[in-house]
Amino acid sequence: MGDSKLVLIATSNKGKAKEFRDLLPPDFKIVTLTDLGLPSPEENGETFAENARLKAIAAASGSGLLTIADDSGLVVDAIGGQPGLFSARFAGPDGDDAANRLKLLRLLQDTPDGERTARFVAVVVIASPDGVIAEATGIVEGRVGRQERGVHGFGYDPIFILPDARTMAQLDPIEKNETSHRALATKQLLPILMKLFESDLSATGATS
Repeated sequence: MGDSKLVLIATSNKGKAKEFRDLLPPDFKIVTLTDLGLPSPEENGETFAENARLKAIAAASGSGLLTIADDSGLVVDAIGGQPGLFSARFAGPDGDDAANRLKLLRLLQDTPDGERTARFVAVVVIASPDGVIAEATGIVEGRVGRQERGVHGFGYDPIFILPDARTMAQLDPIEKNETSHRALATKQLLPILMKLFESDLSATGATS
């Protein structure tokens, strides 16, 4: 692998890329799809895991680099698991984070507080150009609030209330990167990632 621990994060989402930069060891060099001019593949999987694998394999194949990809979203019980796989585009292809949150709050406006249970789910995948090497899942339970609180994070963070009554957006970045769904999944994979670079396995796609 040479003298650089170079990893491609298969995303064009600046907020997600920043979280991964903070979650990975400081000696890792991180690039994104935007940095390399690579497209995001169509996310046509039926689960978070399938979409994460699709993104990881496409990015690794297109770049030749060891790649980390995730698929993540908010699963709300009262509306049948929505927005789920469509969390990032819940308000439509031209919607943004604010529009997604507004749509969700409107859907839940008549839902009692006790029935607003939800969870953030993230599946993180490591892949080489030869295929998937490892994957892990992180889940954080909570509920959807009625108004936005907090200035940190992105996506649904301002309306996702944790068991301690704070929203995810009220956590500073250091605390979020200890407890978020993405952090929980990534931490499981860090020993594998370190071993790949230590033994140069990422160049061969070996799994052990």
